[in-house]
Amino acid sequence: MRIAIIGAGPAGMMCAIKAAENHEVFLFEKNEKLGKKLFITGKGRCNLTNYTDENEVLKNVVGNKSFMYSSIYTFSPFMTYYYFEEEGLRLKVERGNRVFPKSDKSSDVIKIYEKKLRENNVNIKLNTEIKSIKKEGNFFILNDKDKFDKVVIATGGISYKLTGSTGDGYKFARNFGHKVIDLKPGLIGINLLNNFELAGLSLKNVELKIMKNKKIISSEFGEMIFTHKGISGPIVLTTSSKINRLSDFQMYLDLKPALTYEKLDNRILRDFNNNQNKNIENVLKLLLPQDLIFYILNYANIRGDKKVNQITKEERDILIKSIKNFKLLFDSLDDINRAIITSGGVSIDEIDPKTMESKKVSGLYFIGEVLDVDALTGGFNIQIANSTGYNCGINL
Repeated sequence: MRIAIIGAGPAGMMCAIKAAENHEVFLFEKNEKLGKKLFITGKGRCNLTNYTDENEVLKNVVGNKSFMYSSIYTFSPFMTYYYFEEEGLRLKVERGNRVFPKSDKSSDVIKIYEKKLRENNVNIKLNTEIKSIKKEGNFFILNDKDKFDKVVIATGGISYKLTGSTGDGYKFARNFGHKVIDLKPGLIGINLLNNFELAGLSLKNVELKIMKNKKIISSEFGEMIFTHKGISGPIVLTTSSKINRLSDFQMYLDLKPALTYEKLDNRILRDFNNNQNKNIENVLKLLLPQDLIFYILNYANIRGDKKVNQITKEERDILIKSIKNFKLLFDSLDDINRAIITSGGVSIDEIDPKTMESKKVSGLYFIGEVLDVDALTGGFNIQIANSTGYNCGINL
């Protein structure tokens, strides 16, 4: 059979590699090279997968976990790891079980895909944009001229448009009657309404909490950074994917999550007793980053030049609560074009999870980021791409 795969990201390339074991495969890519977005992932290092088991991957899928069950068990993270190692790519495992090439070069990952594509005689068509897909009888016609038995859509999302992610797959899906779930930015910075001047301030060992109806619905511990418009960094990116379909929630920052209220109170009392005649803004430098002190005291409604021996128990109580629950005023998620992943996409209700084939159109398949499946950081999104691509490729 003649198979057309549209999009040469990890999903499309892996699908082409496997499909070419049994079929004549054409891989269409509108860019001038393979894996253009993959090239910039992980800051150019490419977090290929996560060295963990299938259950851990599914835990890190934000929505539609059950849809991914078949693909993840067909081509698991461990299988991915050893697949690339056996092809000559030396890998390493870093913090959080994140897998990177030992060279720290994403280009080395892409070279393995390209080597396998050429070994399997995949017809690679670069600089070739597919503008139309029509079905006539049992065949698909691409760009009103090329005829294929089956078509796989692997065109990615709409983030990082410069890499070619312009949403073509959603247009094709809608044209064939598929439902596309609203597209939202995933793994993205958060813009705040707080009038902070803290750009560049990095915080470690803090906790970002999301509350709705007085319940904590998300809690992330780790690192973050203030930007010109708000906040970013690992715990912010993770939080963004959990709130991109929420409204009416509150966001709080715990600057000392390792300390209970009582332990923090004791620590502050000790600092106060040792510095009784000093201004509170100076004493708090022992506890907090200097740039934050003004905002914490402002939030607690305490003057910075007030002597610590004049601070009342009530003021100390408010100060502790301000440090443990510093309110961040949510404005918006940052521009989707800067998102690491697109949340939303082709509805998985209309896709067979065992084969990736459309339930509406025989011979039409969807894989990778174009689907309404996304995960948290750590190599899980590229794993979704490889797993759905592999699963589709062996079932064509």
